Amino acid sequence: MSEESNKLADQASPESDAPTVVEDEAVSSEEVSSDEVSSEEPEETESNEAVEEEAAEVEEAESEEAEEELEEVEEEEEEAVAEEPDDSSKMNWYILKVQSNRERSIADALRRKVAIEGLDEFFGEVIVPMEKVTEFKAGKKRVVQRKLYPGYIVVNMLINDDTWFAVRETSGIGDFTGAHGKPSPMLPHEVVRIIQTEEEETDEAPKLNITFKLGDRVKIKEGTFESFEGEVSEIDEHSGRVTVMINIFGRSTPVELEYWQAEQL
Repeated sequence: MSEESNKLADQASPESDAPTVVEDEAVSSEEVSSDEVSSEEPEETESNEAVEEEAAEVEEAESEEAEEELEEVEEEEEEAVAEEPDDSSKMNWYILKVQSNRERSIADALRRKVAIEGLDEFFGEVIVPMEKVTEFKAGKKRVVQRKLYPGYIVVNMLINDDTWFAVRETSGIGDFTGAHGKPSPMLPHEVVRIIQTEEEETDEAPKLNITFKLGDRVKIKEGTFESFEGEVSEIDEHSGRVTVMINIFGRSTPVELEYWQAEQL
């Protein structure tokens, strides 16, 4: 009986050991899988850090590029400003309102004041704009000078406190022309007209002093049709001849005259 018990005990002991082996295998597999997970985690961390570093490098490069572009724009603006002329140091032509029939004497007075106060470097020419015209009086032809802008003179100057007061304190000068009391420089085409007039006075034939225009009513003051009235239908500024339509025996008739033979009504 004891021998059979021992045999049964011997047969049972291997079976009792089997589960222990399985458990060890399960534990070891869990350890392996945990080791694999722990070994994979550093790889993911290193990958994330690399992406973040790359993104930071791209952002830094874009920021540097933007700063360089901004610096280039600022440099271009500074160069453009440097190339622009400084109007504060530039002479311009201005129109001055003065007393009528005293334009010449007032211009002379301003020139003297500029010289006395030592402001020559801030002033250019002081001009009474004139043009030569041909006129007839008492049947005689003569060349006279006519003012382009009666009651005004023009001056080439740099405006500052000293020049401003020199102009305003000259007797006979009213004020600069301009909006809201601020002097306005003359436009280029206006300046050209004045300068050309001054330069071409002796080169060109004098202009004819024709005071009327097409369509005006005039009265003939000399010649066969003296005292007749009519309408100007044609003007030849080069020859000085005009055509006037007058009424003769109830019919409109053209009469050609020298411009000085008619006067405006």
